[in-house]
Amino acid sequence: MGTADVEAVWRIESARIVAALTRFTGDFGLAEDVAQEAVAEALVSWPLAPPANPAGWLMATARRRAIDAIRRRTILQDRYALLAADAAAGSVGGSAADEEIDPDRIDDDVLALMFVSCHPVLSPEARVALTLRVVAGLSSAEIARAFLVSVPTVQARITRGKKTIAAAGVPFELPAAGERRERLGGVLSVLYVIFTEGSTATSGDRLLRPDVAYEAIRLARTLAALLPDEPEAHGLLALFELTAARFPARTGPDGSPVLLEDQDRRLWDFSAIRRGLAALARTSARGLGPYGLQAAIAAVHASAPSVEETDWDRIVVLYEALGRVAPSPVVELNRAVAVAMASGPEPALAIVDELIASDRLPGSHLVPTVRGELLARLGRRPEARAELELAARLCANRRERSVLLRKAAALG
Repeated sequence: MGTADVEAVWRIESARIVAALTRFTGDFGLAEDVAQEAVAEALVSWPLAPPANPAGWLMATARRRAIDAIRRRTILQDRYALLAADAAAGSVGGSAADEEIDPDRIDDDVLALMFVSCHPVLSPEARVALTLRVVAGLSSAEIARAFLVSVPTVQARITRGKKTIAAAGVPFELPAAGERRERLGGVLSVLYVIFTEGSTATSGDRLLRPDVAYEAIRLARTLAALLPDEPEAHGLLALFELTAARFPARTGPDGSPVLLEDQDRRLWDFSAIRRGLAALARTSARGLGPYGLQAAIAAVHASAPSVEETDWDRIVVLYEALGRVAPSPVVELNRAVAVAMASGPEPALAIVDELIASDRLPGSHLVPTVRGELLARLGRRPEARAELELAARLCANRRERSVLLRKAAALG
């Protein structure tokens, strides 16, 4: 077994292993550290002697390292004695690894791990880094590539995050029922940030980072399976599936963006659309929340044979509903785009100008992008060109910037 095999096992099993270790040691930071040490040991030993049960091997190795670490902590001698007694009874062997990944407890353990990684005491950056590291199993280098930051920056976020969790005394347990719904919003928002970065990169040379987006989808599927009665978990999954279904048509062979009206819809992933619609049906039965409403909008696009045949009136209504339950300037801007398609550019321009007047999206390239498009449709070409050039200056993604400049140049 080579490096790729170790990485594949870790990617699949990391959440279960870290969750079981955290319950075993009562120390989230220690659990993640010893799990990483076990992976490092696997990279050396597996090519020489492949284990029959790779996940069990990682679990057993990490448990041994955890016990060694606890033994070295003199202030925790009593706890070590308890763990050592457990080890002497045979709990450190391969069978114990299977025992610790207990199917009767693993669902709650993985769910608790998600809630800990997304705990509100952490900074938003730390939540994303910890979730990708300990739940998704990504390396620091992979996270750094995904968010275009340095590896030391990612490692510092993870280290600070673990120290913050320890200092705050965050317990490894599911939040109480009354608190769980509120805390769930934090978990959903972290997955949304990860997916959004993958579906439209904020900076760099690529429009899409599918590997990041698909990691968010995998986590969303896990969360929806663990919380079958939470409509917004299914709403988020539906949004991800329906959005990702368009990935194959969103870029050309050279990686350049392909606008919605120019996409070859035959390239869309219809299996993903079916999965998304099924998830949307599950959340619709209980009423649509913010993620469910966004998924419903994506479903309208996914079901339309063309831009012209899209039910833009329904999209406007859905954005109006979204603006009531989760108001934001981005929602208003998207509503303006839908209004332009349903009723023409004039009423849409009024919405955009109101956003500018209230300075609700300062520094964003999105506002001048939409305003430029609307002005072009109204025949106000010099103004439109100026707006698109401004949008290009504000845009950090090179692929998007090139499209904006090309549109500006076409206006003369």
